[in-house]
Amino acid sequence: QDWLKVLGLCTGATSQQVSKMARRARGLVALGAAAFVASRCLDVSFVAPGAGNAASRRDVFAGGVGALLGVAGVVEQADAYDLMPLPYAYDALEPSIDKATMEFHHDKHHNTYVTNINKALEGKTQPSLLELQKTAIQAGPAYRNSGGGTYNHNFFWQEMAPTGTGGAASSKLADAINGAFGSMDDFKAKFEAAGAPGARFGSGWVWLVVDKDSKLVITSTPNQDNPLMDGVDGTPGLPILGCDVWEHAYYLKYQFRRPDYLKAWWDVVNWKQVSSWYDDALAGNGASV
Repeated sequence: QDWLKVLGLCTGATSQQVSKMARRARGLVALGAAAFVASRCLDVSFVAPGAGNAASRRDVFAGGVGALLGVAGVVEQADAYDLMPLPYAYDALEPSIDKATMEFHHDKHHNTYVTNINKALEGKTQPSLLELQKTAIQAGPAYRNSGGGTYNHNFFWQEMAPTGTGGAASSKLADAINGAFGSMDDFKAKFEAAGAPGARFGSGWVWLVVDKDSKLVITSTPNQDNPLMDGVDGTPGLPILGCDVWEHAYYLKYQFRRPDYLKAWWDVVNWKQVSSWYDDALAGNGASV
């Protein structure tokens, strides 16, 4: 993953763009190898055994390239989901979230969700990660848990920023929060209450969503469900802010003190990104992560 981080820093690309560039690079390597081998076959007038006169060089070229691409994984992996590189260092969110937690949360937990959803979709058409969410519950546990987990964590990493760099909510979003909840402080208190163990028992997420009436609503979901999913146990809508309240997100530092984690989390919220997603949501677009 280190080379992906360097690529992002050098080009100024977003994490999603870096992942796409990485997939294209792997594809180009495989394409180059395929073209070279196929051209060598043509140079020696190679004809597959048993093909007889019916096999032309064009047939051999097409078949050889197709086979090589299949072996290289270009066809199956062209749209595969990648583990999104963190857009900051592992220790960038301290003291709110410690380095060790970020390392195993991203490299182990998030990576497992990505691996498992790719296995479930192997050989099948892979929609965008955003599109996958809508029918994830109906599609089955792999789509719901691993597909949801992949989307949710991409969302989570991007909505945070190194301590002191996340800025403030845009005036439009701040006005909407004040109108819906009374004040920013009141909103934070209600958000924390929705994510507390008494309200969201066990694993899950707490969200701020734009609902079908373009209103801001706080909701929570179990496990790796999110408000984009049809049939979700919670208020459906377009999420613009979400906090992971699974124990693996905070236990090394906070143990059983989830409320302390939620309160400290505000110091690393990337309000610039949240404000941008709010604008997108008002236009009817979910966060493409």
